[in-house]
Amino acid sequence: MRVQSIAYAPHGPWRLLESAAAWLLAILWLLPLLYAIWSAFHPAEYSARFVPLAPVTLDNFARAWSAAPFARYFLNTFALVTLILSCQLVLCTLAAYAFARFEFAGRELAFALVLVQLMIMPDVLIVENYRTMTRLGIVDSIPAIALPYIASAFGVFLLRQTFKTVPRELDEAARVEGAGALQVLWRVYVPLGRPVYIAYALVSVSYHWNNFLWPLIVTNSVEARPLTVGLQVFASTDQGVDWSVICAATLMTSAPLLLAFLLFQRQFVQSFMRAGIR
Repeated sequence: MRVQSIAYAPHGPWRLLESAAAWLLAILWLLPLLYAIWSAFHPAEYSARFVPLAPVTLDNFARAWSAAPFARYFLNTFALVTLILSCQLVLCTLAAYAFARFEFAGRELAFALVLVQLMIMPDVLIVENYRTMTRLGIVDSIPAIALPYIASAFGVFLLRQTFKTVPRELDEAARVEGAGALQVLWRVYVPLGRPVYIAYALVSVSYHWNNFLWPLIVTNSVEARPLTVGLQVFASTDQGVDWSVICAATLMTSAPLLLAFLLFQRQFVQSFMRAGIR
């Protein structure tokens, strides 16, 4: 008993070791962000050396904003994530509701086929997706970037598991009141699944805001490029390597996600805690 009390003491050596390891990992994770912040707010000559009294400047952000059409990139990215999330919420909600509450021939097989998509990496389908976009004649457009992602197997699975936890008594009570299937879905299931919707929306927006490979392949003009591709073109060697300007552009592209996380950190954590798979 004495050995256990020493091993599990709140201020014992193991607790100190765990805390030190956690702080070390946090610092290592923050180092790239701290370097980007330092370089973005200081002249180029201070990008590779740390001088506490180095002058602070916003010129790097002005140069980055004027050197590339970032306003267009922001507009394209916002339209892209909005289009994808809207379609995903509609399609995943309807599919999950059907799998959770309706009996039809081949339901289990159809749901198994949906789950198979979870085991297929999107990068495997890039060539076939590009051929499909070419046949549709929509290459180099925002719909071409969004189309392969509007049906999410993960979203269908997550919402199906959530809808199955809703008591059938609520469903039956709504139907007794004369509500149809879609009215029951809108008035009963969707409000009860709101934490899951928030959690899924955060994941979807974050993923597609940072998605790079597929937008890079399917777009080749400013009118359709999202921020990630625009930043890569901006940071290419043809433009010269000015790390201060590149870091400023990187902060501009990631700032919306960072600010959203800082503002909605509590809702972010609570949503994932409530959205656990049951």
